[in-house]
Amino acid sequence: MPESDPLQILLSHDRWATAQLLDACGTLTADQFHSRFDIGPGSLHDALTHVVGAMRAWTETLAGREPRPRLETDGQRRTPEQLRALSDEACREFSTEARRRPLGETVTRRPREGKPFDMTRGAVLTHVATHGMHHRAQCLNMLRRLGVQPLPSSSVTEWTWVGETGA
Repeated sequence: MPESDPLQILLSHDRWATAQLLDACGTLTADQFHSRFDIGPGSLHDALTHVVGAMRAWTETLAGREPRPRLETDGQRRTPEQLRALSDEACREFSTEARRRPLGETVTRRPREGKPFDMTRGAVLTHVATHGMHHRAQCLNMLRRLGVQPLPSSSVTEWTWVGETGA
């Protein structure tokens, strides 16, 4: 039976779509993966590192834990395969944490700089999914500019067609 639970769809699709991009990036040379573009964080590596890093940070917010160091600032040049492993782990942790408590419950985000702010757990989940989609669209543009064809599938409709499930 097709998935109908919006939470499950958001979590499953987000994981699948990021994996599609990382798999496509696995066919690129290191120079292509790190090529600079005038969009988003500037490269496929940096955009996908940011997506994974943000998911980890929001998981910590949902869990009420102290934040780990951000992946984006540690200076490491990761391969698509390394990012895929980090993404799979981050998705599992986020999915577990997203379901742990009611979506209407409020959590407090404590940014390193600036004033803390409150959001519902449902707003955090929605933000993570739409944030990932925003940066995946940038990555698709970068892949197109690198001449990658066909571009990887990424929409919820495409996810539904291929029958992907499980977040």
